[in-house]
Amino acid sequence: MSLLTHPNDALFNGEKSFPVIPSCEHFAGSEKLILKAMSLQDTLGPIFDITCDCEDGAAAGQEREHAEMIVRVLNSPANKHKMAGARIHDYTHAAWRQDVDILVGGAGQLLTYITIPKCTKAAQAAEMIGYIQSVASACGIGLEIPIHILIETHGALHDAYELASLPWLQVLDFGLMDFVSGHYGAIPASAMRSPGQFEHRLLARAKAEVVAAALAHGVVPAHNVTLDLKNTETTFSDASRARNEFGFMRMWSIYPTQIQAIVDAMKPNYDEVTISANILLAAQAAEWGPIQYDGELHDRATYRYFWEVLQKARVTGVTIPESAVNAFFS
Repeated sequence: MSLLTHPNDALFNGEKSFPVIPSCEHFAGSEKLILKAMSLQDTLGPIFDITCDCEDGAAAGQEREHAEMIVRVLNSPANKHKMAGARIHDYTHAAWRQDVDILVGGAGQLLTYITIPKCTKAAQAAEMIGYIQSVASACGIGLEIPIHILIETHGALHDAYELASLPWLQVLDFGLMDFVSGHYGAIPASAMRSPGQFEHRLLARAKAEVVAAALAHGVVPAHNVTLDLKNTETTFSDASRARNEFGFMRMWSIYPTQIQAIVDAMKPNYDEVTISANILLAAQAAEWGPIQYDGELHDRATYRYFWEVLQKARVTGVTIPESAVNAFFS
């Protein structure tokens, strides 16, 4: 094996690698807010995705016009980073197929992902994905459009593992507010905020199951929003607990000041990035065989972990040692 074999080739041997995507997903429902979010990608750097929202963003009766607006913005110079997806209407809404026709037909090559909300069983999501695939094929889209599925109903949580196994899936999202509302008052409204959202037994169970199902099928688990819009310390704390206590690897933002707080809470620390770079450079020099580093044994199992750290550092803006950048990212 060549000394310069890349980690993707040395460590995964043709199998599907875990998605490396930004740890923050910012929701924007109107043209003004979508354009503002795209401008923020210039200011903060391309460290977050934008979800252009058809479900809650479109006024009743204006679903077509709203989807066409999203297509126009995605095709405009404002979308310079090409890091924007869209949430379509749910399975019971008459406009969901229209959303797909317009979005995929008009911007299928640009969509970073499509988010499917409020499924009550896996069969609904499977049908929606099948329709997205058929429209993409008919439009000559020669790539998979990543699919994100919201777990926000009892049925979706019950089918979480089946949902996580569906084709084109990249993310399982947890939707807190709708999930709480579906419990007929058994979960108090206070549990929509911290600390209740992490400590109420039903919510802790649901979040843990979503993460377990996602990771078991190699997709990213994404955490719900923080309702406190302007207190960045609350957002940072929520994102930290979601990442460190439950294993979520991505989180929603619904207000611009939440973006950096989420990224900061979920990004790897600089020391770990440096250690990861050193270990992987030594491993590459050893043709990816076992090595000792700082008195510890490392092999392919730990190399995979450290490679994930470096890739996450790359998409969250953490500085990576130049030698590792040259070896793995140039």
